[in-house]
Amino acid sequence: MQQITRRVFGRAAIGIAGSVLGPAAAGPAGGAARREMRGVWLATVGNLDWPSRTKLTAAEQQRELRAHFDAAVAHKLNTVFFQVRAAADALWPSPYEPWAESLTGRQGGDPGWDPLDFAVREAHRRGLELHAWCNPYRVANHTDPDRLTADHPARRHPEWIVPYNGKLYYNPGLPEVRTFVQDAMLDAVEHYSVDGVHFDDYFYPYPAAGKRFDDDEAYDTYGEDFDNRADWRRDNIDRLVYEMAQRLGEGGQQDGRRVRFGVSPFAVWRNQATDRNGSRTQAGVETYDDLYADTRRWVREGWLDYIVPQVYWPIGTKAADYAELVPWWSRTVDGTGVDLYIGEALYKAGDSQPAAWKNPAELSRHLTFARGYPQVGGHVYFSAKEVAKDRVGALARVVRDHYGSAARS
Repeated sequence: MQQITRRVFGRAAIGIAGSVLGPAAAGPAGGAARREMRGVWLATVGNLDWPSRTKLTAAEQQRELRAHFDAAVAHKLNTVFFQVRAAADALWPSPYEPWAESLTGRQGGDPGWDPLDFAVREAHRRGLELHAWCNPYRVANHTDPDRLTADHPARRHPEWIVPYNGKLYYNPGLPEVRTFVQDAMLDAVEHYSVDGVHFDDYFYPYPAAGKRFDDDEAYDTYGEDFDNRADWRRDNIDRLVYEMAQRLGEGGQQDGRRVRFGVSPFAVWRNQATDRNGSRTQAGVETYDDLYADTRRWVREGWLDYIVPQVYWPIGTKAADYAELVPWWSRTVDGTGVDLYIGEALYKAGDSQPAAWKNPAELSRHLTFARGYPQVGGHVYFSAKEVAKDRVGALARVVRDHYGSAARS
């Protein structure tokens, strides 16, 4: 397998194996700013945000979803990142994967309605953008394939899955898996008027001490052109991102619709002690080395429309300072045409550790700091239930201090 060659900027004309492909989709003309991002992640895995529990009636689920959208509007937000594919399952009648367990308590159980269709219509009715959020490779939060539906792709293709640290994952090293993941998400794009496709931070799984991700057979088959396994793994994830961008662009050209593509990675690409181009951080995880996600390259190559690094630390944190990472990401996106939004840990507001989180003004301080960097186009908050309850008033403070008017357009 030959590696992806480099062409810079705009999700366009990116070459593989020395060839030049047609444009995927044009970014904002001349790097022109889009409207200010005021977003929220609405998580469905494990019923984290929605539905609040399994076995609610369709009417109860719909009422809860409307309430989340209403809370977003009330806090002057404008975008919802809706987790529609949390664990190789779906919140729409997908021909590729079963209905999500979070809906009925039973994977494959038909909820009797179409949550994605409902969500898109309700979001747009309120003036909210809706981005379809996907976890690419997680199959299950357990390691027993027999607990999956009988027709689950992971049971029909047991060679696709790898157990690791108590969970099942699709193997990113298999080309057929990469195509399948893209196909599964593109079905949502084809059938629903979503405004974007959004990948979260889980590519290769976060490392666990003493655990080994067994992809020996795939590496033996496909890794011969690489000097080491790490480079091969990074190329696998590069291809997932590049190809998804390319296919989204092709689809947009066919129906005239612009569907944006973004990723919300762990915020540390590499520490400066590892790479002189890295951030002045001392993070225990580096996406390049541990998740095999070369997030900096995706930006500099222009494969994304936007990136949302999860900068989940207070200002002044020694290991990973918000005041270091925002400037680093600002420099990284500068001149690329890729929009930068900062992921904010609303769920930590009110925590006692680090001590800064006890101050309800900490999040507002983040936005004040970020406004000094014109490359920052807005912020996204985790997660929807925290927006609704805002336990220490941190988001209310943000709204009062920064959202006094409509989002910049």
